[in-house]
Amino acid sequence: MVKKIKSVITKKKRNFIPKATLIRLPFYLRALYVFEDEGHDVISSEEIARAIGTNSAQTRKDFSFLGEFGRRGVGYKVTKLIRHLEKFLGVTRKRRVILIGAGRLGSALLNTEGLRKRGFEIIAAFDVDPEKIGKTEGGVPIYDFRKFGEIIGNEKVDIAILTVPAKEAQKVVDVIVSHGVKSILNFVPIPLKVPKEVV
Repeated sequence: MVKKIKSVITKKKRNFIPKATLIRLPFYLRALYVFEDEGHDVISSEEIARAIGTNSAQTRKDFSFLGEFGRRGVGYKVTKLIRHLEKFLGVTRKRRVILIGAGRLGSALLNTEGLRKRGFEIIAAFDVDPEKIGKTEGGVPIYDFRKFGEIIGNEKVDIAILTVPAKEAQKVVDVIVSHGVKSILNFVPIPLKVPKEVV
């Protein structure tokens, strides 16, 4: 993760941003997304720090490496800070996503606006349940996973979201990895074996 974050930062910035700060930046961003969803316009360094388990002095120091955004005694504008962190971390581009497992959790993810707001474009969902295949959920078509290769073909897929039963997870991962998927967001509560180039 740190290597990927560093890759989007200029050489000059790499020279003085501590590794520990780089590690914390994605956690700050995730916390800010929650604050934004809850309707906060301005947030204090203390509130941000509490959300990720650090202290306000460390948070202010971490943000100081990125420039000046906050006002002492006022706080940080949530949306502005989010946009700056997104740009800094290189997460502003849209990512093409597929979802495997359109059960309760999968359906909830397909219907949430949160993923789309964060730049995740879900292009297809897959399942093996005949009751689900051929339908749409959250505007996303659900296909037969047994035809995964045929349907995906040469489509570029950045991330696969995995919400299948645990006993099927490894078999599913083996299939999607064999078709070139390099990043997996795993909601299955078991470790999965993947090639070293797969995140």
